[in-house]
Amino acid sequence: MSDELKLIDAAKGGSVDAFTELVRGYRESLFRFLLTRCTSHADAEDALQDTLINAYRYIGSYNPQWRFSTWLYRIAIRNAGKLRSSNLAELGDLADDSADPLAHCIADSERANLWRSAKRVLSDEVFAAMWLRYVEDMSVRDIASVLERTSSWTKVNLLRGRRALEVEMNATAGNTGSEAYG
Repeated sequence: MSDELKLIDAAKGGSVDAFTELVRGYRESLFRFLLTRCTSHADAEDALQDTLINAYRYIGSYNPQWRFSTWLYRIAIRNAGKLRSSNLAELGDLADDSADPLAHCIADSERANLWRSAKRVLSDEVFAAMWLRYVEDMSVRDIASVLERTSSWTKVNLLRGRRALEVEMNATAGNTGSEAYG
């Protein structure tokens, strides 16, 4: 039996030390991987923490037929996706954070950064379509009517706008000059 399988068995038995030793070699590479899938360093750290917590919680479901690293990275992908989805959802749910001033301030800052990036990266029409959809919660049909465009144009440019923003938000601080869509 390999050392990794021994650590997995011990971790399945509840050994925190065995689990810590098991994931020690994966932390750095997992973090680098998550940096490519998250919009910020802090989000990657959160996703890493969630990944390790979930891995410990569900270590009993690990099947040794598969590589442990594959199982661990699959958890990381899910956590990064959930974090990205929840960050986007938070932009629309700022009113719910009114009881926590710090959370409200952080959310305001993140929203401002997102929309500042959107204004810089997107054409005026695509920016307007994005704003109407995600801030004003307008339907595609209503946005098309407001912008005097077709629903098809609106759908395509909302998709292009989201992709452009994703690229922009994932870019390193040194990269500038993203292409505007429109």
